[in-house]
Amino acid sequence: MSEDFYKVSILPYAGIIIKLCRAYTNSQEDFDDYYQEVCLQIWRSRDNFRAESEWSTWVYRITLNVCMTLLKKKKRNVQHFASDYVPEEVGEESGVFDDENLNILYDGIKQLSEVDRGVILLYLDEKSYQEIADILGTNKNNIGVRIKRIKERLKKILDGKIN
Repeated sequence: MSEDFYKVSILPYAGIIIKLCRAYTNSQEDFDDYYQEVCLQIWRSRDNFRAESEWSTWVYRITLNVCMTLLKKKKRNVQHFASDYVPEEVGEESGVFDDENLNILYDGIKQLSEVDRGVILLYLDEKSYQEIADILGTNKNNIGVRIKRIKERLKKILDGKIN
C-alpha cells in the first residue's frame, strides 16, 4: 500500500474505521489487527469501487464486512478452544475514550449482535436510513424499524449504568 493512498483514501476516514473496529474488539491487540485488516482490504478492493456511492460509504461497508468476518472467525476459534478461553474484562483501563459514559455506551453496543452494532454506529454517525441501507446492502424500509428495536434493546442494556 502506498503512503499516498493511505494519506488520501484511508487516513481521512480513520475515525470511521476506529469507531467500528472498537465496537467489534475487546483488546488493543485485536483492535490493531482489525484496523490493519480493514486498511488492507480497502487497498485491495480500491479497483472495485465504482463511484456509485460516496467513498465514505465504501469505507463503512468494507470496515463492517471485515469486522464481522473477523469476529465470526474468532468465535469459531473460541468454540474450538473453549477450555482455554478466558473472557477479557472490559474496564476503564481498556477504554479508548476519556469520557466514562462513552466507554459505557461502547460496552453496551458490544452486547448487541454483529449487524445491530453496525446499524447503531451508522445511526449515531447521523447517516440517513438510505445510506445505512446502502452500506448494509438492505432496503431503507427495514432500517427504521431495526433502529427502533436496537435503541430499545440498548436502553435495557444501559439502564442504570450511566449516571
